[in-house]
Amino acid sequence: MTRRKKLVFGMVGVVIIGAAAVLYSTTRPSGPAFIDPADQSLVMQGKAIYANNCAACHGEALQGQPNWRERMSNGRLPAPPHDKSGHTWHHPDAMLVDMVKNGLVPGKTAPPGYVSDMPAYRDILSDQETIAVLTYIKSTWPPKVLEAQKEVTLQRQN
Repeated sequence: MTRRKKLVFGMVGVVIIGAAAVLYSTTRPSGPAFIDPADQSLVMQGKAIYANNCAACHGEALQGQPNWRERMSNGRLPAPPHDKSGHTWHHPDAMLVDMVKNGLVPGKTAPPGYVSDMPAYRDILSDQETIAVLTYIKSTWPPKVLEAQKEVTLQRQN
């Protein structure tokens, strides 16, 4: 085989491998199977992102807004806590990522007809930043709460 043919075959191989990688990355679920808060550097990154993007509504200590279960005068609910007292840990990771990226979407991540003040962060936070924020939030939960949320996450993947 001539050197030129080897070069052409090599280039074709690179293109095929690249196309396979793109196809794989677009067909597999995005993000990890379970967002594990063990990575302290990711927790610290998430804490800073949370402080800049989430704390104004959900509280610096993840405590949520006062009376978060009672509707405001506009009919909407205040921002809930993300600590163990809230319901964040009742949701699987894929839903939490979706809520951060797209806000609360009626019929998908919220009841039909639900209106929320939760903004969509898909154009503000990268996928990695979204994972970091959730890693930080989850790092504050006690082991039993984290284990319960992990179970919900892994059950929803099957």
